[in-house]
Amino acid sequence: MTATDGEARPDEDAQQSRLRERLITSLPEQRIITDPDVMATYSHDDAEWAPYDLPVAVVRPRTTAEVQAVVRACIAYDAPVIARGAGTGLSGGANAVSGSVVVSFEAMNAIKLIDPLERLAVVEPGVVNDDLRAAVAHDGLWYPPDPASAPWSTIGGNVATNAGGLCCVKYGVTRDYVLALEVVTGRGDIVKLGRATAKGVAGYDLTGLMVGSEGTLGIVTEITVRLRPLQSPPRTVAGYFASIGAAGDAVRAVAAAGLTPSALELIDKRCLQAVDEWKNMGLSTEADAILLGRIDTPGPAGDQEAQRMNDCFAQAGSTWSAVSTDEAEAEALFDARRLAYPALERLGPVLTEDVCVPKAKVPDMLRRIEAIGVEHDTVIANIAHAGDGNLHPLLITPNDDDDARVRAQLAFGAIIDAALELGGTVTGEHGIGLLKRDGLRKELSAEVLSMHQAVKSALDPHNILNPGKAF
Repeated sequence: MTATDGEARPDEDAQQSRLRERLITSLPEQRIITDPDVMATYSHDDAEWAPYDLPVAVVRPRTTAEVQAVVRACIAYDAPVIARGAGTGLSGGANAVSGSVVVSFEAMNAIKLIDPLERLAVVEPGVVNDDLRAAVAHDGLWYPPDPASAPWSTIGGNVATNAGGLCCVKYGVTRDYVLALEVVTGRGDIVKLGRATAKGVAGYDLTGLMVGSEGTLGIVTEITVRLRPLQSPPRTVAGYFASIGAAGDAVRAVAAAGLTPSALELIDKRCLQAVDEWKNMGLSTEADAILLGRIDTPGPAGDQEAQRMNDCFAQAGSTWSAVSTDEAEAEALFDARRLAYPALERLGPVLTEDVCVPKAKVPDMLRRIEAIGVEHDTVIANIAHAGDGNLHPLLITPNDDDDARVRAQLAFGAIIDAALELGGTVTGEHGIGLLKRDGLRKELSAEVLSMHQAVKSALDPHNILNPGKAF
């Protein structure tokens, strides 16, 4: 990733200086960062080759009122404001633009309430996903959304992209668990959206509208999430396959059998080898692809479902499959799945896809991805939330190889086109950000895009909330 080359004009410099002064007088001094070297670390997320600029300032607020002060200052000086979680995004959605202020929520990381009776928690946006899960587990509760970045990503960032994860095939995505939000609007107001009750249909679902809006409609400062009882101990089913297409056939077979696993993940040989080389976990295999399924239905019914999944793997042509009797070994395989992306990053720049297709089309899509890699002479590794059709091809390029970068970007576009042809979508959970804007215009009609833009104009009339992202 590289910064853009634009330089501020003298009048812009004066405007930006006045904005910085307004922030300094409105907020405690320790909240504001203006050191260019430090700001550079806040200027982009993990999206490869997505453009970014150095912000005017980075603010690390501790209260909603401080966020409001930032937004009002940005309105006064016509400056973009970019909300940032942990920076683990993969679409460029948190990248700074020229003249912007980045609001980092790392200091707003309190779990304010856990209510076992109502099965809900109230958190600030900087709370790390896994930290919330660990906290509610003490009360026998569980927060299901679990992106692979859960040890690092924050609930605020998960809300911004409507993140899913390994368990979403059965338990749903972030939007299914957000009950209420506190939001600073594009007009600089503080509003409460949603409810804490189990049911509620008063007015439009503005809470649901905010989830997945990538910080373009409001800045979330507090989140009330629904919780579930702790998950039952799962059975793990592992299957080895001679190709990712054959693994896709097994995914379709599992769906056709009427099974709803709590996870069904794909990891290919390239990913497994990269994890092994990094962590020396001893997990390399001769299989070209592995499927990892989990069944958490309690009692004998769960045993039967696990065996049926194993039968689906075998019928689809697995070279080996079994219901695991070694939970430590099974957990190690899931750990490898979570470590795949950072392991591959060690090999060179990784351009990450996030397409989602109907489950029936998973085999076709996986085979198309293989063909696209060959056509564009691009190394593509594959991980996937295969059970719900959310595929994450990882396009790997050597360092400082512009020709390889261009080929990878062409392959990236070809994968998006293939997903749309198969009735899919350009993003299942990473968001549009900067990398998928062209894909969004292909997926949505002009009339639907106009509806989106009308909502944006109504809620952000000054066009300061993460402008240039998504649309």
